[in-house]
Amino acid sequence: MKTKENYDTVSEALTSLNKKGYTTDFRLNPQMQCLVCNHTSANLSPDEFEIDAIYRFEGNTDPGDEMIVYAISSSIHKLKGIVINGYGLYSDSTTNKIVARLHKAI
Repeated sequence: MKTKENYDTVSEALTSLNKKGYTTDFRLNPQMQCLVCNHTSANLSPDEFEIDAIYRFEGNTDPGDEMIVYAISSSIHKLKGIVINGYGLYSDSTTNKIVARLHKAI
């Protein structure tokens, strides 16, 4: 995983990542345990992409504001994009399972 910058807000991170080429929004396909590109409908299995950076944001007053932004790239599919997930109380367990399958070290 690459060194990352520090961002104060999710929108600041998304804007910066977009400028760096992370323009694809990925969604999860829990049944197939993969990510799906919203633009091309390509399925990315865990061995077809890398997590380049993780940005964690804590909600100071509302636990519902706690989010994790994953910068994802796939050299096989020539895609760069993002996955957003809550964490703590509001985390999406499907996202967590996929991330765990990708990088056991995270």
